[in-house]
Amino acid sequence: MRGIVSRIESKDYYVLTEDNREIRCVLRGKLKLEAEWKKEKLLYTDLVVVGDYVEFELNEDGTGVIEKLPERRNYLSRKAPYIKGISEKGKRFEQIIAANIDYTFCVVSIEKPKFNNRVLDRMIVTAESCETTPIIIINKYDLVKKKKHDYWYELYTTLGYKVIRTSAVTGQGIDEVKQIIQGKTSVFIGHSGVGKSSILNQLDPRINQKVGEVSEAWNKGKHTTVTARLFKLNENTFVIDTPGVREIEPYGLTREDITHYFKEIALVAKKCKFNTCTHTHEPECAVKEYVEKEIIPYERYESYLRLVETLDEEKF
Repeated sequence: MRGIVSRIESKDYYVLTEDNREIRCVLRGKLKLEAEWKKEKLLYTDLVVVGDYVEFELNEDGTGVIEKLPERRNYLSRKAPYIKGISEKGKRFEQIIAANIDYTFCVVSIEKPKFNNRVLDRMIVTAESCETTPIIIINKYDLVKKKKHDYWYELYTTLGYKVIRTSAVTGQGIDEVKQIIQGKTSVFIGHSGVGKSSILNQLDPRINQKVGEVSEAWNKGKHTTVTARLFKLNENTFVIDTPGVREIEPYGLTREDITHYFKEIALVAKKCKFNTCTHTHEPECAVKEYVEKEIIPYERYESYLRLVETLDEEKF
């Protein structure tokens, strides 16, 4: 039998079949032997993930045994948190969030918690570097007072990204999201409290994810989704909700890679005097010149620098 992994709880893998049954499965013993430390990757957390298509045998008691590991067309991953007592200094492992993704919806809120462009930029780079298409959702527009212009919406739209302004309270933008996800597998990522689960509830009432309250003391959301969870909306439409994360950093990128994913910086960098220019202190740096002229937004340049700094920190 074949199905798609909808959730994982401890050593149990729940597989959704074509006839919409959810079968609790375990891994065949020989497959567990592959779950061991290998070069620059912690495979036992990534052997099977939500979104994987697996082949399994059905037992008499209705449970299953996964017989064959999946082949993935892509997967969304990030740098895993440091593992105390195991991770070497300056060494980070790759943590796979979900597999076989078409769209990565990068969800931020305009207020409560306040819009954070650095977090959004890291999500965009993570999505693009994993060969998925990022779509930006700026949520909680019911909290916005009328303004002459919408700075963040205009900025990212100008950069060529699809940006959707939403409100789970008023329903703003929800129909547009519904239209985009049809026939696709989409994953929703973002910090806690930005409203991922609230948006998913609006997309399909069968999802009914528990919605968390935002902590007033820290202005950061409380975690409500504790593991990634896949929902089947119709025959070819799947959405994946993920745990709210405090940090998300792309895995395995070089400084040159990061420059590539900041489109406006990559375009101007060709004009720098030195092809090894880091766009920080070198003379005749076209990027710095364009930032000073406000052609490249300072917020994006600063975001780029902070992301590059994380690479430098991990070298020591």
